[in-house]
Order: sequence, then structure tokens, then C-alpha cells
Amino acid sequence: MSALTGRVLVDPIEIYIGYDKREAAAYYACQQSIIETCSNRDRLTFHPVTGDLRDGSNAFTYGRFLVPYRSGFKGAAIFLDGDMIVRSDITELWNHRRMGYGAYVVKHPDYVTKHPIKYLGYHNPNYPRKNWSSVILWDCSFFPNRILTPRFVGEQTGAFLHRFKWLDDNRIGELPPEWNRLVEEQPVRASDKLLHYTIGTPCFAEYADCDAAEEWHETKARMLAPIES
Repeated sequence: MSALTGRVLVDPIEIYIGYDKREAAAYYACQQSIIETCSNRDRLTFHPVTGDLRDGSNAFTYGRFLVPYRSGFKGAAIFLDGDMIVRSDITELWNHRRMGYGAYVVKHPDYVTKHPIKYLGYHNPNYPRKNWSSVILWDCSFFPNRILTPRFVGEQTGAFLHRFKWLDDNRIGELPPEWNRLVEEQPVRASDKLLHYTIGTPCFAEYADCDAAEEWHETKARMLAPIES
């Protein structure tokens, strides 16, 4: 409790979202969807995740693995790719945290892409644990995550990082599949809590009419709507 206000202090919900200037609208639409659906808006804290195009298709390919470092290896945090909209209260995802796990992810068993080429002409190869790292509920204080310094991350391959090879398999927790529904790869369901436009966000002309595109466009429109006086 704060001695100044007499209020109980509640930890913020730390949200890190991938930002790429080539699809900046996606970042802000994702943020809009979280704010709209969250029951604890006053606890939300947003951080953009950027980086370089070392060998990935977006600028936050490696930056996501520095979230524990950016958090001072304390507390918890959620990382989301920017090409997403959240349909359900992010507090529910936040509350999946349990002691003893370095990260929680949706594990997408036996996932093989239907689209070998995705947005901007990037190759979309299959690999083990594909898309696990697109939604991460981090325990930033989990001791093995302390290896994730800028130097360490900069020295590792994408295969090592995206497969969470610094963690024992039994320290990677599992999120329900509705928290990372892969649009254009999986059928979109009314029960899905997070839509991931992994093949291409509707901000790109060639994906403007993809599955569930209307929902994304409506979210963007609400984000841009003028404030009524």
C-alpha cells in the first residue's frame, strides 16, 4: 500500500509488442485490441520491440528474446508479434503464470505451413517449434533466462532461440491453443482469443481480404476514429 495515497499498489501488466515500420499499423491495431478487451486497463504498460533484420522477416525477430533483459530479469511480461489482434481479456493470459516455468507458449503440434511464401515475398520454411515464439508469457526472473543478454542473443542462431534451447523442455509451459490462432493456416473460430495474421497482416494489399480481415480493419478503424468532444 502506498503511504501517500492509501491505495494498494498492483503490479503493471507488461506488454511487449513487435514493431516493424513496414507494418506500423499492425502494432497499433494490436495495442488497440488489447486496450478494448482488458478489464485492467489501468495496469497495462506497452513497450515496442524492434531490432534488426539480421536474418528474419521482421525487425523484432531477435528482440523478443531480450524481454527478460529489458525487464531487469524481474517479474513477468507478455511478448506478442505485432501482426495480431486480441479478442479476449489479456489478464486471462497474464494469469496463466505458475512458478517453475521460464516461458509459456502455444505449442502448435505438427504444424506445417500451407504458404511457403508469405508477406513481402519472404520464404516461410517449416522448422521445429514454428511460431512458438510469437506469443510468449515470460517469467523474466526465472534464473535460466538470465543468459539472455544482448551479447548472448546476438551470438545465437534463430534456430536456437526460437526453439527455446536454453530452457529444459519441462520448463516451457503450454498455453491454450486459442491464444495463438494462425490465420490462413488454421480455421478461425468464435472461441479464439488471439488472432495471428502470420502469413500477412491485412495492412498489406495482398492480404487485405484474408480470413478475419474485416475484424482487423474494424479494429484499425476504431484506433483511428476521432475523439468525440
